[in-house]
Amino acid sequence: MTTKYAPDLSDRPHHKTLEHQMAAPADAVYAGWTEKFDLWFAQPGELIMTPEVDRPWFFYNRHDWGRHAHYGRFLELEKNRLVVTTWLTGPPGTAGDEAVLRVELTPNEKGTLVRLTHSGFSDEKHCQGHMDNWPAALEALDEALIATADRG
Repeated sequence: MTTKYAPDLSDRPHHKTLEHQMAAPADAVYAGWTEKFDLWFAQPGELIMTPEVDRPWFFYNRHDWGRHAHYGRFLELEKNRLVVTTWLTGPPGTAGDEAVLRVELTPNEKGTLVRLTHSGFSDEKHCQGHMDNWPAALEALDEALIATADRG
């Protein structure tokens, strides 16, 4: 399902894309981005998130990463394949820009290839700041999913 209310990014051209190979299967990675965000990114107990298009969400990220408020709403959801959401991070974060985060999941023999595109930044500095942090965040997701699978 797709929203009718996507932000206009035409005056905010900065974006970056990265790919990260995850060991976990696509269903687990999708759940990590929708139902289990507090397993790896959000501080447990400080997450409000329902994975439905146009539903707003809010969380504070893990305290060991510094305490930053995050806000957004889901724009597109395709189970086990795609998560698209708006993304606003408290100061300095997205500098007030309603950025868009697109997470594409492609199953493969090693698990799931994640292609993450963060777009809609009005300057390169804030765009690059987010992209500098995404590899560590994706590594935390992979580690959390592996640990959960080992316990289950």
